[in-house]
Amino acid sequence: MYQEKLDAFPSSFLWGAASAAYQIEGAYDTDGKGPSIWDEFTKIEGKTFEGTNGDVAIDHYNRYKEDVKLMADMGLKAYRFSVSWARILPDGEGRVNEEGLAFYENLVDELNKYGIEPVLTLYHWDLPLALQEKYNGWESRETISAFKEYCKVLYERLGEKVRYWVTFNEQNVFTSMGYRWATHPPNVTDTKRMFEANHIINLANAEAIVLFKEMVPNGKIGPSFGYGPVYPLTADPSDVLAAENAHEFSNSWWLDVYCKGRYPVAVFKQLERKGIAPTVTSEDKALLKKAKPDFLGINYYHGGTVKQNKIEKPAQENEQDKKFSSTDPYLMQPKEEQSQSPEIPMYQSLDNPYLEKTEWGWEIDPVGFRLALRQVYARYDLPIFVTENGLGAKDVLTEEGEINDDYRIDYLNQHVVEMKKAITDGVEMIGYCAWSFTDLLSWLNGYKKRYGFVFVNRTEQDEKDLKRIPKKSYFWYKDVIEQNGENIK
Repeated sequence: MYQEKLDAFPSSFLWGAASAAYQIEGAYDTDGKGPSIWDEFTKIEGKTFEGTNGDVAIDHYNRYKEDVKLMADMGLKAYRFSVSWARILPDGEGRVNEEGLAFYENLVDELNKYGIEPVLTLYHWDLPLALQEKYNGWESRETISAFKEYCKVLYERLGEKVRYWVTFNEQNVFTSMGYRWATHPPNVTDTKRMFEANHIINLANAEAIVLFKEMVPNGKIGPSFGYGPVYPLTADPSDVLAAENAHEFSNSWWLDVYCKGRYPVAVFKQLERKGIAPTVTSEDKALLKKAKPDFLGINYYHGGTVKQNKIEKPAQENEQDKKFSSTDPYLMQPKEEQSQSPEIPMYQSLDNPYLEKTEWGWEIDPVGFRLALRQVYARYDLPIFVTENGLGAKDVLTEEGEINDDYRIDYLNQHVVEMKKAITDGVEMIGYCAWSFTDLLSWLNGYKKRYGFVFVNRTEQDEKDLKRIPKKSYFWYKDVIEQNGENIK
């Protein structure tokens, strides 16, 4: 809708940036840290760009004070980071590694010293390898107990120092990439196992929230979800129905469980018909109903576009359809036989003809950001914390030692404008954490795909001096924060 004048951002709005432990910390075996599934997975030939891994990453473990000082100089109001579970409990359970715990307490103290709100993510994809080997990871209910034990350690140590906590980051991405497409650990291609593991993670999320409410009554906790609106290709009612199917499958399947304590009926019935629905007990249902998040973290990059399923409307494959062998986690397409692909009877995905793309093939859709915030707030009536939004690009360091990333400024400005419109529409928002503060290891894409406000001087094979160099976008965001978004238009 058209708004003649946009509301101001709330005075308490948390302008932030984000990161994840494996992507920045390095020190993979330092001070008693145990190995994670990512430490193992990145050593498998062909799984990552040029064999890159997080053994050193950007060495944040040893340079966190320098990084926090850069945050403070920028005026950052919040910093979202994740904890490496294997740094706290090297075996995933049992003995607590005091040196690892002290690192995160020191980081939190440093952030608080500068008035930067710590936003702590409990799980950002790096399961302790010991739990994968002992219990088969998230395919065992034993891992729920281990996760609860890990949470308890952090709640006891940091509950008085950290107000905002995120349980799981992008459960929709790491379950599908890890258990269906084998592009993340544990390197599995089995749709049934994916839905079973996903259900166990839902139970772990619920246990973490219930325990948090007992141990950290003054804090706020919620999951962080990779959300994208779904558009019908045309106004044909069959395409509109396909979009509803895709939304239920891609968004509601997770968010309904987080917020309503139950799975959406239509999708669950579809999985039952195919014999791939998760095993849900009456005790499971009671636990899921009991866990109530305080807010929803939303990671936004783009949505998707669909048309009627190809069973009811078969058509000759064209060049548009052939494009969908993407490794973009938000656009992964079914490659299995029909018996294992729940999407095939529900919808077909395709490119949106109205949107441009990034160098990595991700659609650029700022208006979709406003739509996403509107949809989530209307359906779940919870405050929203944007926990990721950003642009991956091949940044170039000039001979003058500068990075002129105007394309990132333009991308972020467009998205922040739409966020401001969503606030004007009535969406209650806590803050916005751009992805990311510094450049970091981009999981499968090495260091070529850069997201940060701060350039880190290294390549895939050469760590160089790891010098931190603020980009042009760093100073743009500093100005946005100083003006609380008043200059955004």
